[in-house]
Amino acid sequence: MSDEILRDEGLSQLGSGRTLVIACGALAREIVTLIKGNALDHLTLTCLPAILHNTPAKIPAAVEAVIVENREKYDRILVAYGDCGTGGLLQAVCDRHGAEMIDAPHCYSFFDGAEAFAERGEVTSFFLTDFLARQFDAFVWRPLGLDRHPDLLEMYFGNYEKLVYLAQTDDPALTQTAKTCADRLGLAFERRFTGYGELAPFVTEPRDG
Repeated sequence: MSDEILRDEGLSQLGSGRTLVIACGALAREIVTLIKGNALDHLTLTCLPAILHNTPAKIPAAVEAVIVENREKYDRILVAYGDCGTGGLLQAVCDRHGAEMIDAPHCYSFFDGAEAFAERGEVTSFFLTDFLARQFDAFVWRPLGLDRHPDLLEMYFGNYEKLVYLAQTDDPALTQTAKTCADRLGLAFERRFTGYGELAPFVTEPRDG
């Protein structure tokens, strides 16, 4: 089963064991790589559709449904999301069910490093990850209606100054794709190689209890 299917077509699983990782589909490729690269055979990965980010109020209920369905099958449940616009409701779901969640507002923060990201305070920057660079049209351009109404570009992005590409991989072709996205938005371009940032230890390192 391809990571594209894991990422974009709902709930799918890879591997077996006593730890369940519930992840945003936008992180599927990275988590699959971490599981395979570290021989984490005790982890099972289940991904929710990345498009839920367009309606973040639905994320807590979607995650909770997976937890409830699986909590008797696993010793631990990891939730590979940041708060992602849920206003603390996703953390409340995790606390209620004893699941562990990344302590970060969103994936840009934990890829870049939460402390460094907060210190930069880049309020006039628009961010892309590897996933968003690949899926720019599907997750940014078309949902904002820019394919039909390009005149809306100034309204959406007029207050931004640059596009920051937080690169998980050293891929020249993907870097060029991200730069093209910046050009389409009329923004300056910066590439910042982050690797997997704080996602890697969250998935790979054991925790007490």
